[in-house]
Amino acid sequence: MPRKVVLYIAMSLDGYIAKEDDNIDFLSKVEEPGEDYGYHAFQHTVDTLIWGRRTYDKVLSFGMSEFPHKDKKCYVLSKSKTGQDENVEFYGGSLTELISSLKQQQGKNIYCDGGGEVVSALLKENLIDQLIISIIPHLLGSGIRLFQDGRPEQNLTLTHSSTFKSGLVQLWYNRAE
Repeated sequence: MPRKVVLYIAMSLDGYIAKEDDNIDFLSKVEEPGEDYGYHAFQHTVDTLIWGRRTYDKVLSFGMSEFPHKDKKCYVLSKSKTGQDENVEFYGGSLTELISSLKQQQGKNIYCDGGGEVVSALLKENLIDQLIISIIPHLLGSGIRLFQDGRPEQNLTLTHSSTFKSGLVQLWYNRAE
């Protein structure tokens, strides 16, 4: 079975993944004990991660005792940083070449978790195979949009939807061929 690039991300009802200052506190509005909205199960379907630099820096700012994706190959897209640190490899080359190379390797799916610039770049090149979007019942009003302007039109097929007691709605789409 070929590897897929899967966007797994949350956004506000009005389409923002963060406030303009990268604040994501609105995500806590749906936190409930014992509910992870399928995240743990999803993590077992992927072995590679692609993040933007700001997303990576945000995760590091949480001060966790251990990097949450130690069991995965992690790429952080960066225009300025190269090489690697203890957690990730920094990548500044062609996204198309990276995805093509990863898809030729054996493995599980490839997980993309933002940010907005990374999602936009992947969509511009038609590189996202599946989108799993959790919609938080909150209107941010402004911020960093998940879907930026300037990408090509793309058809999607809804494959699954779930609603949760918290008001979160999760939508699963595959890229239509």
